[in-house]
Amino acid sequence: MSLTTESPVREAQILAALATVEEPELGGSLVSHGMIKDVVVAGDKVSFTVELTTPACPLRERIQSEAAAAVQAIPGVREVEVKMAAKVQARGQIPDRQAIPGVAHVIAVAAGKGGVGKSTVAVNLAVALADMGAKVGLLDADIFGPSVPLMLGVCDQPGAIERENGQISIIPLQAHGVKLISIGLLIDEDKPVLWRGPMITQLLQQFLYQVDWAPLDYLIVDLPPGTGDVPLTLAQNLPVTGALIVTTPQNVATADVIKAMQMFRHEKINIPLLGIVENMAYFVAPDTGKRYDIFGQGGAERLAQQMDIPLLGQIPLGISVREGGDLGTPATLNEAPDAYAKLFRELAQQVAARVSILTAQAQAA
Repeated sequence: MSLTTESPVREAQILAALATVEEPELGGSLVSHGMIKDVVVAGDKVSFTVELTTPACPLRERIQSEAAAAVQAIPGVREVEVKMAAKVQARGQIPDRQAIPGVAHVIAVAAGKGGVGKSTVAVNLAVALADMGAKVGLLDADIFGPSVPLMLGVCDQPGAIERENGQISIIPLQAHGVKLISIGLLIDEDKPVLWRGPMITQLLQQFLYQVDWAPLDYLIVDLPPGTGDVPLTLAQNLPVTGALIVTTPQNVATADVIKAMQMFRHEKINIPLLGIVENMAYFVAPDTGKRYDIFGQGGAERLAQQMDIPLLGQIPLGISVREGGDLGTPATLNEAPDAYAKLFRELAQQVAARVSILTAQAQAA
């Protein structure tokens, strides 16, 4: 930190003022969380950096505004420049789970049943986080139904390099700023995967620990639906920061998703639930603007209340979302009014915020 000694304004005054500005999600002040960096005073001009816990912070503008106002109120300060930065803090070692080198957080995207748009949510979540400046990877762990390559518009095979220690590292492909690995990149798309559990487990271990992921802020893992062998094995062994649950409004979907949530909450797994996202929540007719609740209404909201977890987003059934998945251009990147890009970005911000909260709680424990 630099300071001009002749200035009537002192660094201590600035930090005291910023100590009154709360981090609205983590609690405590910006100063207590060590988020104030590079304080510079030049006469009546002050500049400093607020280092957020994620580039996808949903309250970025509020924090910047309140920090500027607090310092502007100091007598003798005429001009304030607040720079915004972000550094994602790793959650830290999770007992009995092998960390993935260079990966700060693993986020599991899960569903109780197939057909609810879990992969669509996982892809748009990953792309939205990357578009906001995070370093993101996406692991397609749905071995029997790998749809992520199509949704991201990639079809090449990943490469490999030999490290100095003789180990082979797989080089993930990249699309829309996201590192990607999927069995769909290794097999013919029209051939079924006729594998049993041990072969699948071995492949996923390679995808997790032999892929050159680092550095990543978030590794999104698109789990197979249900509570079968693959999602259960991954949940038991992966250092997952939290799980995002995807459902649709109808009762049959919400009934199945309870089982998936209970799996994560089982004492032998103990993975926090970040929240629920309701996909295909409703349909808005493009010609009339009328809303239709095709799959019912309120299912995810009732489920969130029942399980005491937040409802992080409701994504409509939209033609542009389907087209984006088919064409390899996720809806998150589509600025058309009916593309629902804003909703996916808001979902990504909510997920990132929940991850930051869990990280702060783990570090304080």
